[in-house]
Formats: sequence, C-alpha cells, structure tokens
Amino acid sequence: MPQRDWLVQDNGKCSSFAPPRQWDLLTPTTSYRLHRFLTELDDILNHAQMTGQTELEYLPTLRHLVRKLLLNVYWVSQEIPETSPNSETDIKLLCNEPGYPITLQTEIMLPGTSTTIHNHGTWGVVATLQGKQKNTFWKCIPTPEHPQHIEKVDEKVFQLGDIISLTTEAIHCVEAIGSEPTVTLNLYGDTNASKRFKFNPLTHQAYHF
Repeated sequence: MPQRDWLVQDNGKCSSFAPPRQWDLLTPTTSYRLHRFLTELDDILNHAQMTGQTELEYLPTLRHLVRKLLLNVYWVSQEIPETSPNSETDIKLLCNEPGYPITLQTEIMLPGTSTTIHNHGTWGVVATLQGKQKNTFWKCIPTPEHPQHIEKVDEKVFQLGDIISLTTEAIHCVEAIGSEPTVTLNLYGDTNASKRFKFNPLTHQAYHF
C-alpha cells in the first residue's frame, strides 16, 4: 500500500490524502537541517495564529513539513530509542530547548504494546518510521449520566511512510502489531493540560494526565 497522509478529527473521523511529491520537498541547493525545520515550523504556527487559521487548515502544512524533514535530514529517522528491561516503550527527545513549547521526539513500542485511550490536549503529527501500528479512534458522546462517555468510531493500521495528524481533542489508542518494534517521529504543539485526558470506556470516566 502506498504511503498516505491522514487527518484525525475531534469526532474520530479519519480522512486520507495523497502525500506531496518527494521532489517538491527536496532541497538540493541548500543544506536542510533541524534548525531550519524548527524555524519554518515557528513561521507556520505564527502565521496561523495571526491569520486565525484553524488546526484543520494548518495541519496539512505541518504534515508536509515533517515529510520534508524526514526526506532531507536522514539522521532523524535513525534516532531510535532503546527500551529498558522494565519498559516496553521509550522516547528520545530531539529538541529540548528550555521554554520551547514544541515537542519533537522519536518513540519506540515493542510488539504487542498498547496505550491507554487518550487525547493529547494539542495538535499532533506522527510519522511511522518502522513497523506497524493499529490506531483506534473514538469520539465523545456525552449523556446526562455520563458526560465523558466515548464510543469507538474507526480503526486504521499505519506503516512505514504514513503520516497522521490529530486535532487537539482527537481521541485514540495505539497498538504495536506485527513481529517488529514500531518507531515513530512525534511532533506536538503546546499542550493545554485542561484538555489532556485518558478515557475509560467501561466506567465512562476521563482522567487528567
């Protein structure tokens, strides 16, 4: 299956898009480095704030920017975290500037590992670098008795070359499937802690991270 771009919205809807052409993302005449990526990221987000763009409007640009980074800066995809004997997942921060609100990291999950059902409290862009991950998407359908009630909407399997973007209140859980660990590059905005939750579909409750 060819690589695709994906958008996951607050309502759990997952839409597929053709990615940009690789030759449109190459920078053959100027060295492209991580600091250039971060500068372009700041420019995109500042422009979105000044012009009142919604996440749905600027997330496609961020997906393309992540593809540009991976295509031109080879070492990023080689920054694979090592799991410890007591952990099935681990992360490696690629940018750790004090006060900088953006998170850029690689993450590894061993086969069979899964996450809680959660949102991120901010937008996110996740590129699959190795292995396969099954994402299950949910939406919140409040009831008078259970205001944090969620229902499953869809599930997709993402693999090498796929890039998904998620809106602030998009709800999902992730499972590493197949025989090899999964590795992803994860880019997140400035987390709004008041909107960051993990969900329990059995008790119909949500908890702050």
